[in-house]
Amino acid sequence: MARQIVGHLSHSVCLVLTCLSLALHLILALFCLSVLQTSCVIPPSSSCSSSLSFPGTIPHGKQGRSHSLSSQSSSHKLPSRMNGDFTNMAVHIDHKVEASFNMVNEKEKDKNLIGTKMATKVSQQVSSRSKLEALFSHPLYNLPRPHLLEDDWLLNEEEDEEDDTNWTRSAETHPAWLRYHLGISRWELYDRKDPSVAEVTQQMATQRILSAVQKSGGTQLKLIMSFPNYGQALLKPMRQERDAETDFNLFYFSDFERHNAEIAAFHLDRVLGFCRIPPVVGRLINVTTEIRAITTDHKLSRTFFTSPVGNLCFHGQCEYYCSTENPVCGRPQVLEVSLASMLPDLSLAPRRSWRSPWRRSYSRTKLAPWEKNPDYCDTVKQTPPYSQGTRLVDLIDMVILDFLMSNMDRHHYETFEKFGNDTFLLHLDNGRAFGRHSVDEPSILVPLRQCCRIRRSTLMRLRLLSLPGFRLSDVMRESLSQDPLESVAPLLSVQHLAVLDRRLKTILQAVHTCLEHHDDVIHDDLQGYDVNLYRH
Repeated sequence: MARQIVGHLSHSVCLVLTCLSLALHLILALFCLSVLQTSCVIPPSSSCSSSLSFPGTIPHGKQGRSHSLSSQSSSHKLPSRMNGDFTNMAVHIDHKVEASFNMVNEKEKDKNLIGTKMATKVSQQVSSRSKLEALFSHPLYNLPRPHLLEDDWLLNEEEDEEDDTNWTRSAETHPAWLRYHLGISRWELYDRKDPSVAEVTQQMATQRILSAVQKSGGTQLKLIMSFPNYGQALLKPMRQERDAETDFNLFYFSDFERHNAEIAAFHLDRVLGFCRIPPVVGRLINVTTEIRAITTDHKLSRTFFTSPVGNLCFHGQCEYYCSTENPVCGRPQVLEVSLASMLPDLSLAPRRSWRSPWRRSYSRTKLAPWEKNPDYCDTVKQTPPYSQGTRLVDLIDMVILDFLMSNMDRHHYETFEKFGNDTFLLHLDNGRAFGRHSVDEPSILVPLRQCCRIRRSTLMRLRLLSLPGFRLSDVMRESLSQDPLESVAPLLSVQHLAVLDRRLKTILQAVHTCLEHHDDVIHDDLQGYDVNLYRH
């Protein structure tokens, strides 16, 4: 019994001692907390930024709680001396913090300034690298456009709308190819800034092909491809490697046509500012699904076969090069092609074919009249339509284009009948261009040397393209890089690009020689404009 009483007393004493210990600890904790809060009071004039990573700062995301503690502790008063000491210390710390903050800010400003300068420099470098953009921004490529009358447009909507197409009157609802056709005028095939041209090339490169039939006529295989919305394109297949030069033992009329030459000719024509070649784009097609399976041309379908190495080939039917000895083959089914947008149907926009006065004889032994008579151009100048208007300088423009790309196969050219003799020449069928880069063909330039006539605007653009900032080979490389086939391989080899600059110098030298010996060399199509605005 006594032991039980002693046990209860011991237990009670322990409880009391425990409670006292806890109370003392609690009081001590409260005192320490009060002291700590008081020592951390900062004068209202100082500022702490949680963005600075100094020791003792409140981590980001807990600022609400820290603001509450600061407002509670501000009611505590310190003795005047201690308050002054802490104030001085706080101000001293604040100045250091501010100095550090300013140092960081200055460094950041310097970094930002350096970054801005670097960005500006890079931007300038990028801008300087885009020679094509700079070229097309030059005043020579933005000459005032002549005022167009109703008769200066090739088509109007009433002529081009067929009963079964259900086009609305709003041009915005027309498909791209129709808007492109409606934009053809007396003076140019297309406006370089017309968005429908880019849409046409994009659609030819990506849209589903609905049908494929062989185009009649011609010496080599060509197909007409149909797309949605009644769009059509002329296909020329890959027949040889891009860097393969024409055999020197072959005559110019014995060479294969090149798909990449058609693409490069379109880009060169645009870079020269002519805009007289229909839009052309490259594409990879599947010979099985995009030709054989959809063609309705029975003659074409009978010419498909599988080569000994398993490639799907076909040859069609034409005058030359359409045989099993000269097939078009996929690898094993994929084929590179060029697609040129078709011009308006001949029933809507008839075209006239003109025989070139400087047509070659297409004989292995005979010479053409211009090859035998150095004064041949005097006769041409007296013969319509070259005796008046701009037809002669139009032809010289085409000669310059042909010499740059070494095209000897310009036996004919075409114009739209509606415009009579007062219009531009269509630069069609350029498949035999870019055959040789190791040599130039001086005979192509004979019309310029014999006639000594050239447009002022053409000459000024040629001079511009001879400058380092607008070098012809550079802008051509940049322009060709926009074509889908450029991702497979460069459309023109380095040699073919480099030779453009050499041939351009030859053209400018020929004009210089003409200016030394003749007075009436320049056809001033910039008359009435301040020519100084277009100098470079």
